[in-house]
Amino acid sequence: MSSTAADVVRLLTVRGETLAVAESLTGGMVASELTSVPGASKAFRGSVTAYATELKREILGVDAALLASRGAVDAQVAAQMAAGARKILGADWGIATTGVAGPAQDGQPVGTVFVAVDGPPGADDGSACGGKVEALRLNGDRAEIRMESVRSVLALLLRELAGEQTGNERAQDTERNGGF
Repeated sequence: MSSTAADVVRLLTVRGETLAVAESLTGGMVASELTSVPGASKAFRGSVTAYATELKREILGVDAALLASRGAVDAQVAAQMAAGARKILGADWGIATTGVAGPAQDGQPVGTVFVAVDGPPGADDGSACGGKVEALRLNGDRAEIRMESVRSVLALLLRELAGEQTGNERAQDTERNGGF
């Protein structure tokens, strides 16, 4: 269990929010990392491992024209995967991974990865608070690329969650969790 996964579960639990995951290249590793945290069931709704491109469309609702024109390894695909997981699994937050751990795919070199987070609508303007995608160029072998993808998507979510907390929520959270 990583401290990032533990921090994600802790923040979601304190906020009373839930998380869904859509994975491609990580093949269930993000869900595994999250569920290794004691008490994860309070925040983690579930995951979809849509390894095949057609499943990204059929299950997660990724736009067919986008997949046809850009392939599965794309920033917009990652964003739509996160939004799709959030919607179909009924969660407040959705995260996603898509990329190439090896061999090359869709004309993309090994190490090309996109991680995304999709959050609840903002109270002020109705926009998604957590709609972010990061493009990564990772080095290493297949296992290293996949592990770094897991770390990166959880870190992205943690930054979004921490950025949304007000000072008062942070103080209450720190007090509840022994001052860390």
